Amino acid sequence: MDMFTADWLGTLDAHIRDAGMDSDAMSFDEIRENLSNPRRRNPDEFFAAAVYVILAGGFSQTTAKRKYAEIMDCVARRGGADFDAIIQIFRNKNKISAICKIWENRVAYCDGYYACAAAGARLDYLARLPHIGRITANHLGRNLGLDVVKYDIWIQRLGAVYAKNPALRDKINNANLDADVRRACDDMFAHLVRETGLPRGYIDVVLWKAAQQGFIKELI
Repeated sequence: MDMFTADWLGTLDAHIRDAGMDSDAMSFDEIRENLSNPRRRNPDEFFAAAVYVILAGGFSQTTAKRKYAEIMDCVARRGGADFDAIIQIFRNKNKISAICKIWENRVAYCDGYYACAAAGARLDYLARLPHIGRITANHLGRNLGLDVVKYDIWIQRLGAVYAKNPALRDKINNANLDADVRRACDDMFAHLVRETGLPRGYIDVVLWKAAQQGFIKELI
């Protein structure tokens, strides 16, 4: 089967679903609906989305989802994010401090995010939140309904394959996205959007999961 076609992406999507791996913070169907018909989140939902991506940056998805559920249950029981209680769930003090700060300022942060009109301005805003940063901002933005992609290591590698430019592999850097690598990734997503009619953010999730789970390991 030819790569980077609608049939290829559809096959990857089906393999992921058949394996029961069709989720991030939400199910694949929820992600697709969220990107196709985004809605404004309230401050508590904004906080919850931020908690998940903070955890996802340091844990496997399985562990992140478990810790996320435990933290959200703790917040619900205590009526807020309590440092001493959350540190019993996991031990990263910097991340816990960030979670508590986002909880305390969730109304202001949520309002500040929606006060930004353009997607780029919203991502810049998210990147300045505690323990978010540039790459995680894209993950958080996508989970909030922005049709953007997270240029992680898997996506960068696929972009280099799509561009048929092996030299790009030497420029791949998960901490500092190279402009040429980003351009290759954007070209890949633009092509797949034309092929499939799907949101970029949804294509990103499918490709990331397929790469992370080894369904396309022969490419990258």
